[in-house]
Amino acid sequence: MTATSRPEDVQATFCATLVDEWVRAGVTDAVVAPGSRSTPLARALVGDGRIRVEVHHDERSAGFMALGRSLVTREPTVVLTTSGTAAVELHPAVVEADLAGVPLLVCTADRPPELFDVGAPQAIDQTHLFGRSPRWAHAPGVADELVRGRWRPLAARAYAEATGARPGPVHLNLAFREPLLGAAGPLPEPRPGAEGPWAWRTAAPEPQEPTIDPRADLAGRRGVVLAGPGAGDGAALAAVAEALGWPVIAAAQAPVWRIQGATVAGADAFLRDPVVAEALRPEVVVHLGLPVASRVVGEWAAASGATHLAAAGPGRWVDPHGVAAVVLDDDLDRLLAAWAARLDGIEPVEGGAWRRRWQAASEAAIGAITEVLDHGPSPTEPGAAAALVDGLPPGARLVVSSSMPVRDLEWYVAGGRDVEVLANRGANGIDGVVSTAVGAALGGDPTALLIGDVAFLHDSNGLLGAAARGIDLLIVVVDNDGGGIFSFLPQAEALPDPEFEQLFGTPHGLDLAGLASAYGVPATVVETELASYVRGALAAGGVQVLVVRTDRAANRALHRRLNEAVQDAVRPVVG
Repeated sequence: MTATSRPEDVQATFCATLVDEWVRAGVTDAVVAPGSRSTPLARALVGDGRIRVEVHHDERSAGFMALGRSLVTREPTVVLTTSGTAAVELHPAVVEADLAGVPLLVCTADRPPELFDVGAPQAIDQTHLFGRSPRWAHAPGVADELVRGRWRPLAARAYAEATGARPGPVHLNLAFREPLLGAAGPLPEPRPGAEGPWAWRTAAPEPQEPTIDPRADLAGRRGVVLAGPGAGDGAALAAVAEALGWPVIAAAQAPVWRIQGATVAGADAFLRDPVVAEALRPEVVVHLGLPVASRVVGEWAAASGATHLAAAGPGRWVDPHGVAAVVLDDDLDRLLAAWAARLDGIEPVEGGAWRRRWQAASEAAIGAITEVLDHGPSPTEPGAAAALVDGLPPGARLVVSSSMPVRDLEWYVAGGRDVEVLANRGANGIDGVVSTAVGAALGGDPTALLIGDVAFLHDSNGLLGAAARGIDLLIVVVDNDGGGIFSFLPQAEALPDPEFEQLFGTPHGLDLAGLASAYGVPATVVETELASYVRGALAAGGVQVLVVRTDRAANRALHRRLNEAVQDAVRPVVG
C-alpha cells in the first residue's frame, strides 16, 4: 500500500478511517457544530455518505441533539466540535450521558502541541476535559502515518467503550495541524477476523443462576417494585410482579409503564395519607433502574422498614436513601429474564389480595384525578400532560422535561399507553431538552415534547434549523411565567413574595410563541382545552409549538385538590 505523504492528507485519511470503522460497527448518525479546527473529521463524516450528519450552530444544543438520537437508536452518535470553549459546551450532555447510560462518541478538535502555552487562540487544556464522566478518554495526538495500523483499533475501542456493559460517553480529543484541508488516501486494511461484531462487542456472559431467586427470596412476602428509568424489560417485569402478587410503581420512562394494567397510578398522591401509607406498608421493596421522580414514594419506601433490593445495571450503585440490603450488579434484562424463568409454582402473596388492594387504590385514584381535571378550569398543567398523552397515536414518542412536567406525567397520568417516554433523568437537569427532543425525532416517528417555560428558554437554540430537518415534532410548552416547581418548596411559604419572586419565581414576561416564530417554527397559544390542538398539530406534521399558559398559584392549589381528592377516594378502599 502506498503511504500518504502530505500531513494534511494523513489527517484526512486518519479521520476517514475512524468514520469507516464506526460505520462498520453500527454508527448511523453524527451532529457537527461548525468550526475550523474540526474540518478534517467534519469532512470525513459528510464525505463517507453512510452517516446522517446534522449541523447545529450551538455546541451545547448539538451535544443534546446527539444524546436524543442515541436515546432512540441505542447506538453511539458522534458529536463534533472545534477547540476551546466550543468543546466545553458539550459538558452538560456528557454528564447526562454518563449518568443515564447513553452511548456517545464525543469528538473535540484540538490545537497541536506547539500551539499550547504560547498565547495561541482557542488553545485550552482539553485533556480529561469532562472529568470522570467518560467511560474512556483518549488524546492520540496529531495523526502520524507511522502508526496507521493503530487507527482502526482506536475507533473500535472508542465504540466498544461507549457500548459496553455500562454504556456511556467516550471522549476523543483529536489534535489537527494546519493545513486542515487534505485528501484521504487508501484506508488501512481491517484487522484479520474483525469483519463481524467481535471487534466491537464482547460476547454476552453465559446465563447464571440469579443471586436473588424469586421463589426462595421474594415469594410469599408483601412486596412493591419501584421501576424507574432503565428498569429493564417491561413484559418480564410485569410477569414477575403478577406472579408474586406485587404492585409496580413506575416512572413513565420505564418500559413496564406501557403495559396495560401493569402499574399503579396516583401513588404519589395517596401515599401522602398516613393511614393509606401504613395500610400499604411492604415487607420487601425492589428498586429497578434509576429512582422514580416522586420524593413522596421514595421516602415512604425508605421509612417502611422493608428489606430493600436495588439493581440499576452493571457498575451502577443506586441507593440514594442508603437502605439497600442487596445491590445487584446485573444487566436488568438478563436479571428479569432469569426471574421470569423461575415463576413456576409461585403463589401470589395473600392469594393475590395484596396486589388487588393496590389495584383498587390505583383505580380509585384514577377516578378522582379524572373527576377533578374534567370539572375544573382548563387548561391546567396536569391536564396538559394527560391531554398530550391521550392525543398521541400508538407508537409515538414523548420526551418530557424535568421539574414539573415529568412529575405531572408520573403522578397523574395512568400507564398502559403505547407511547415511548424519554427524559434526561440521569442528572435531572433542564438544559438541552428541546435539542434532545429534536434528536429523538430524527428517526421519523411522531414525537412530542412536554416542557416548562424556563427549560424551553434555556434551550430555545434547540429550535435553530429544526423546521428544516424533516421531522415531526410537537412541542407543548407549559408557560407559568417562571419556575413553577419552586412554588411547591418550603421557600414559597417562608419567604416574602418579593424575595421569593426575585430568587425563585423568576418571572420572564416573554412571548414564547413569538420566540418560537423567530426561529421559523409555527406557534399557537392555547387558551382552552388542549386535546383538539394536539390532534390538529399532529395531523399537520412538521415542527410546531403549542404554548399553554397557566398560573403558578392556581397550579399549586390544583395539585393540592388533586392530592386531597385521591386520598379521600383511596382511604376507604385500603383502610
